[in-house]
Amino acid sequence: MQELSHWINGKHVKGTSGRFADVMNPATGEVQARVPLASKAELDAAVNDAAKAQVAWGATNPQKRGRVMMAMVGLINRDMEKLAEALSREHGKTIPDAKGDVQRGLEVIEYCINAAQMLKGEFTDAAGPGIDMYSMRQPLGVAAGITPFNFPAMIPLWKMGPALACGNAFILKPSERDPSVPLMLAELFKEAGLPDGVLQVVNGDKESVDAILDNEVVQAIGFVGSTPIAEYIYGRGCSNGKRVQCFGGAKNHMIIMPDADLDQAADALIGAGYGAAGERCMAISVAVPVGEATADALIAKLIPRIEKLKVGPYTAGNDVDYGPVVTAAAKANILKLVESGVEQGAKLVVDGRGFKLQGYENGYFVGPHLFDHVTTDMDIYKKEIFGPVLSTVRAKTYEEALGYAMDHEYGNGTAIFTRDGDTARDFAARVNVGMVGINVPIPVPLAYHTFGGWKKSGFGDLNQHGPDAFRFYTRTKTVTSRWPSGIKEGGEFNFKAMD
Repeated sequence: MQELSHWINGKHVKGTSGRFADVMNPATGEVQARVPLASKAELDAAVNDAAKAQVAWGATNPQKRGRVMMAMVGLINRDMEKLAEALSREHGKTIPDAKGDVQRGLEVIEYCINAAQMLKGEFTDAAGPGIDMYSMRQPLGVAAGITPFNFPAMIPLWKMGPALACGNAFILKPSERDPSVPLMLAELFKEAGLPDGVLQVVNGDKESVDAILDNEVVQAIGFVGSTPIAEYIYGRGCSNGKRVQCFGGAKNHMIIMPDADLDQAADALIGAGYGAAGERCMAISVAVPVGEATADALIAKLIPRIEKLKVGPYTAGNDVDYGPVVTAAAKANILKLVESGVEQGAKLVVDGRGFKLQGYENGYFVGPHLFDHVTTDMDIYKKEIFGPVLSTVRAKTYEEALGYAMDHEYGNGTAIFTRDGDTARDFAARVNVGMVGINVPIPVPLAYHTFGGWKKSGFGDLNQHGPDAFRFYTRTKTVTSRWPSGIKEGGEFNFKAMD
């Protein structure tokens, strides 16, 4: 059986804690590798080495750091097939979906090529008599990222790309469920010219997470995962004086107005609700048709589309729509929530509970589910299911539909499908959700804008990627400078007012 490693000081290093986690094949339910779980001592040693390496890297001019990012773009494109296959093998995604995972991370690395432009400070000459003022954006030192299983390429790249481009060293603690791609990305960064020790990949569990939170050298932490853990990391990290950004769960609503193109809306819901087996924080999990006629017509269009979905392993070809969920526990939780929906009175119009895939009976495959007549007091509405389950909540009016999205405790993403520009503009302006799509079902911003949710979907003042990332991974130093001309006599005891 394959034994994975950490990536420390530019090479693969075996774990010394004696603790391991199994890396499963979600399609078969078999153990395919094991990954070491670092101790606090291992994590602390990696941080100390990173701090030493950061000094020279932080002093490297940003244009040269941008060239490392440029080389990294070429290497990721070169190894796209290899990265996608490794990702699919451990996560279960289809190959096209895995390539999309890598691609959206790649786009952030492309943006980081422009580090020199993003790190420019400000300058004011003659702010006072003979006084100039200027600001500098400087790296924090050592930053860390704690990333989830559902995007093992994209989210690590979102974190380490900007952090490294800003001149920081970076400690990545990826998910222990699918750790191979982050290790492969570390190898590529070395090939791209990143100095040894600047990027450390430390595999682990809660012990490693707590070690990151409590390590005094680590200045900033980025996290993506469930809301309870986001709250824990944000609270403990902030109390330890760190800069922290945490992104949690989601319950994304898509409002379908009576004037919408229902074929377009139905197709959008299929991709947004069932793609990646629903294991996306930007998945649409709640459809909100406005009006009974709209709801009836939408359900009628959804049912045959859902029933045609092809579920299978990534090896079955590119026409597979989605693969297994990541673990047996995830599958059990999804099916438990489906049962709760039935018990609480929702109408299960597409029932995937009996789904079996011949030859893969031990895999973690979940059939697609569609609920209608869901109400806000039901568990399937309140909780993030993170599986191929779409709930339909019928609204009588636009205001009622808007209220559903606004009143939910999560505020990650939302969408509206309509032909009416005034309605779309009103929705975008009023909804209290961080990312909004107008006739776009999964409104993930491109790399040069920022990604982040509101309410219990996001904790911290700055978002991921885009300009916010360069603000998050740097601190501003402001210098007031005077070079007096001639000979000055006497002391000054106050800052003189401007003339």
